[in-house]
Amino acid sequence: MDSSHVSALQLKHAGLERQIHEEMSRPVPDAVVIQALKKRKLRLKEEIGRS
Repeated sequence: MDSSHVSALQLKHAGLERQIHEEMSRPVPDAVVIQALKKRKLRLKEEIGRS
């Protein structure tokens, strides 16, 4: 995989991290949303690792 693809994946990963942090900062975090975001983030991390 080329470095621009890896960079794009890393940007998405950072964006998901930010979304998780924002959701957890809410007065009543939505556990379902957080779980879904974490799963997406893990898939991205695995894809980056394969690159």
